[in-house]
Amino acid sequence: MNVRLGISMAAGLASLVVAAGSASPLPSPSEGAPLLAVYVQERGWDAPPPELDEASRHGYHDGLEGARKDYENHRRPDVNNRDEFRHPDVRERDREAYRHGFERGYRRGVEHFYNGR
Repeated sequence: MNVRLGISMAAGLASLVVAAGSASPLPSPSEGAPLLAVYVQERGWDAPPPELDEASRHGYHDGLEGARKDYENHRRPDVNNRDEFRHPDVRERDREAYRHGFERGYRRGVEHFYNGR
């Protein structure tokens, strides 16, 4: 009787391993997947809004980071004091979108770090 139970359990485990191996993972960004697929997994307070384009998402993350740095260095929160906002290191055509995302991310970071929301 114990042998049958062991065989059943082994067969069940094997089927789970096969099923898990056949699941198709999300393609990585290097494989051409949209970056949104990577950010969907975050869904925390720091996740960028889904409607942002790639340049805006990049700015959003940099804005969060800027707010965190200002908070940690006990600086008054002011997006205009961030060099990354004033002089973004992105292509000219992406600057407006990057700044838009940066400002949104910075505001969200200030809400979280300074105001605890």
